[in-house]
Amino acid sequence: MAWKPGHYLLFAALLYALVVTLGFALRGRQVAALRQEVQAYRERALWAPEGYILPLPGACLPRRPENLPGASRPYRKGVSAGFVFRQGDACVPVVRGMGVVAAFGGEVVKVDLDYEEPTPEAFQALLERVREGASPEDMDLLRGLEVWVRHPDGRTTVYAHLEAPYPGLRVGSRVYRGDPIGYVGSTGLMGGAPRLLFEVWEGEPDRSPFLFQGLEGEALLRRAEAFFGLK
Repeated sequence: MAWKPGHYLLFAALLYALVVTLGFALRGRQVAALRQEVQAYRERALWAPEGYILPLPGACLPRRPENLPGASRPYRKGVSAGFVFRQGDACVPVVRGMGVVAAFGGEVVKVDLDYEEPTPEAFQALLERVREGASPEDMDLLRGLEVWVRHPDGRTTVYAHLEAPYPGLRVGSRVYRGDPIGYVGSTGLMGGAPRLLFEVWEGEPDRSPFLFQGLEGEALLRRAEAFFGLK
């Protein structure tokens, strides 16, 4: 059963009662640990109201195979780790500068405030370097301007190819589901139509499995529709 905010708050209340009950019998270190756990559950209740949503308001899941997780990326001998929202495959216009929102509540752990596009020579050198596979550092460059958000369930969402981050967004900022975090662009692509690459990782990006890894076609779409509350 998926935990809802009420569950977290109820559990936090029970833990608090345990702190009070055992406060006279336990040492200070044990009481402090319980208090920290109470605070953690309170924060989870605030950050995780209902579940994940898509990062483009009004959008639907992409349907074209090349825009889904697991799609082949031969130029780097790899696969896409996320959903690519682009014009004609998102149910809403995907234009430069449209708003991108947080898919779930959490803490910003990466935001490219001083991003600069590579020169054509540097980009060509990057493509040569990744022909046999891309390192996590290479993937950072290929995704252009990014924002990463770490969530209470341990997952991390990545929003890539952004035109710019939302003003005032910083590492350490706390965001809630639906909060603005940036604007659609085409950074890291050396031109081309605006798009949003949206990845959900089970842990740290490029060092853990991505969501729906190993699934494809209708099976992937069914799972994704349920995960993002589209059914």
